[in-house]
Amino acid sequence: MPKRDKKEKNKNQSQSVLKKGDFVFAVGRRKTAVARVRLFKGKGEILVNDQPINEYFSNQQAELFYLKPFQVTDTLGKFHATIKVEGSGLSGQLGAVVHGLARALDKLDKEAYHTALKKNKLLTRDPRAKERRKVGQMGKARKKKQSPKR
Repeated sequence: MPKRDKKEKNKNQSQSVLKKGDFVFAVGRRKTAVARVRLFKGKGEILVNDQPINEYFSNQQAELFYLKPFQVTDTLGKFHATIKVEGSGLSGQLGAVVHGLARALDKLDKEAYHTALKKNKLLTRDPRAKERRKVGQMGKARKKKQSPKR
């Protein structure tokens, strides 16, 4: 049995074109939000928790943010996505959705999309989260009691 080159093996893997009914699954996270993304071949509809994405995230800045993975990869209007998101608030959920969409596109065709997504920092999980409250302090993570000067 002849050995196959790594390049030949990678070519076969990257030609994973979605057929009707097939989907790519990816998970995106931000703060405590988790978004489970299914990416289908389609006409550009994105549903978040069974609602159109522009109703779920209603402001215009959000629209620019959740379309960014598609704009960067020139796939705007080529894919349909269904997303289930839970945890955190709307801001965290939006970040999780974008992270999940970027990971799904990357999983779909790593050769074509990976560099563009990586360059725009869409594949990196944002590690910022709420700092925990410390014992012996007042209320919040870094709030301290006022110390007397004299």
